[in-house]
Amino acid sequence: MKKGLLFIATLFSGFGFAQDCSELFISEYVEGWSNNKALEIYNPTANPINLNQYFVARYSNGATSATSANAIQLNGTIAPYSTYVAVIDQRDPNGTGQDAPIWDSLEVKADGFYCPEYLVCNAFYWNGNDAVVLAKGTTSNIPASIAVDIFGKIGEDPGTGWSTSFPYTGAGVIVTEDHSMLRKATVLKGVTNPLISFFNPMIEYDTIPAVVVRLDSNGDTLFGSSGNPILDGNWNSLGVHNCNCAPASISTIANKEEVKLFPNPSNGIVYIKNTEEIVSVEVFNALGQRVIELKNSSKTLLSLDLENNKGVYFVKLTDKNGLSQSKRVVIK
Repeated sequence: MKKGLLFIATLFSGFGFAQDCSELFISEYVEGWSNNKALEIYNPTANPINLNQYFVARYSNGATSATSANAIQLNGTIAPYSTYVAVIDQRDPNGTGQDAPIWDSLEVKADGFYCPEYLVCNAFYWNGNDAVVLAKGTTSNIPASIAVDIFGKIGEDPGTGWSTSFPYTGAGVIVTEDHSMLRKATVLKGVTNPLISFFNPMIEYDTIPAVVVRLDSNGDTLFGSSGNPILDGNWNSLGVHNCNCAPASISTIANKEEVKLFPNPSNGIVYIKNTEEIVSVEVFNALGQRVIELKNSSKTLLSLDLENNKGVYFVKLTDKNGLSQSKRVVIK
């Protein structure tokens, strides 16, 4: 045990003590059914941050070490006071077992996809009892990296997952399996000390189930042809994070329910409904290249023709006050 603790202590060369609102941290952890796994990362600073200098590592079943096979370098950029949603790269509809596809409703939330082959990289294959670390550094030299946030407890195997019983005793309700964990708005920095005595997810996170039952307009359960309730992935919270780091003046059109994009996923044509507040629309591909730019004169419905080019796109909507919000669209 002493040897394991010593290894964890030297695992990160400078885990240090992060200043409030100064460094990236995990804002949502998704552990859904099958391969529906995602990690939302939040930028609490006033500057954009390049993700190329960060990686995600998985410490499986109480492991005290991780190799390059358990970690993946990130890519992309996070704007100030914004999020980046990293999702496991399992999108083949014919996949089974370890390659089972993620649900369409999770795919459209992604800013980036990672670890398509389990035997090459298993960093995004957590199942509720694995510690997940966001670190600054490179996967080629993990011991020299700096932990900027730790979900779970490195070196502890809680069995099925961590529960509402703390310190962990095996009792309580399991909340890190088949759940999403949403960081509370009052959290201003990540956990950087790998030697924490115990992990209590309910101190810094709220929890929601991985799926919800679909209801009709009267609030009654909808059933499929098999007679079972229809279930939907519970991913609506992904892509937007409320944090006390953000200035009070930060406001977007993100949560206006009347602005909707459909169908999503689409075969090429995407409609934007209720656009009376929208003055411009820009569409970017996964490489950040702008492929569509238009001024809006419609007050009801807009259409975007992406010419059946498969992939993930980001639709930036700007309202008359200059406030913007990006929404993801998948073209199949």
